[in-house]
Amino acid sequence: MIKTISRFLLRLMGWRIREDSVPDVRKAVILVAPHTSNKDFLIGRLAFNMLDIKAAFLIKKEAFFFPVGGILRKIGGVPVSRNRKTNLVDQLSRYFSHSEELMLVVTPEGTRSYVKKWKRGFYYIALKANVPIILSYIDYARKEGGMGKVIYPSGDIEKDFAEIVNFYQGITARYPEDFCPQPVLR
Repeated sequence: MIKTISRFLLRLMGWRIREDSVPDVRKAVILVAPHTSNKDFLIGRLAFNMLDIKAAFLIKKEAFFFPVGGILRKIGGVPVSRNRKTNLVDQLSRYFSHSEELMLVVTPEGTRSYVKKWKRGFYYIALKANVPIILSYIDYARKEGGMGKVIYPSGDIEKDFAEIVNFYQGITARYPEDFCPQPVLR
């Protein structure tokens, strides 16, 4: 039912989600970019529902206030403290090892504002958990979303990151001025 409602709402908004693009994996870090608007979350959540993907997603802990916090947790939200070292890479790689199925959604910019540097934690989480990184996108120019390339981290972050950046060339953010098309690693 949720799948059907999500498909209907996306079509009503004029969005097309590529259903043929979902890789056959049970565990992965799903990179979603560009991320310049709160609307990205709505479209992404509906798309994951439509694609029948139970996704967990990282979100700043400040968003987990009553009653929103309970709702966010129920739909897969994982609170993240952004102002101190929490060893999140180790925590999440352990989370992967204790899960039979886990699709962890990460926005590499870490914010909706313009940043030249992407956070690299997603890469180290995937590397340490020995899971692939699925590159997914929300393209406002074409009103299309989906999953693209699957990258298995090689340990050569510079080489792998160049491949990731190349994938996102030509993808249009809701607010293009807030998306850096040639990011570097933080």
